[in-house]
Amino acid sequence: MSTEENVRIVKNFLAALGRRDKQGLLALSAEDIEWIIPGEDWPLAGTHRGRAGLENLLQKANETVETSYPEPPEFIAQGDRVMVVGFATGRIKATKTTFEDHWVFAITVRNGKVANIREYIDTQALARASEMA
Repeated sequence: MSTEENVRIVKNFLAALGRRDKQGLLALSAEDIEWIIPGEDWPLAGTHRGRAGLENLLQKANETVETSYPEPPEFIAQGDRVMVVGFATGRIKATKTTFEDHWVFAITVRNGKVANIREYIDTQALARASEMA
């Protein structure tokens, strides 16, 4: 796949994520997708593997967090790697605490599917927002 095609696939994946379109996300994901979210004391942290892991992550996200992306992300690509640089605001539902998060997703596309996502996020801001009083 060309670099441009890989960027298009990632853009479609992120658009489906924004719409909370589970079927669209699964269609764009490799069977063995791996999504790594660093951190502790943050409900979505961990390594999520396979489509079942992706579905579990999406369900957990819907239950725990509200997120919006006030600025369009920037895409930087080389070969099968696409870096997405963005900014999000949100609220942890359980604590009603808001957060701001500058993030980078390092995404690998393989055979036209998203195969690996490694998030680089403000884990401290998200952990603080997740703390129960």
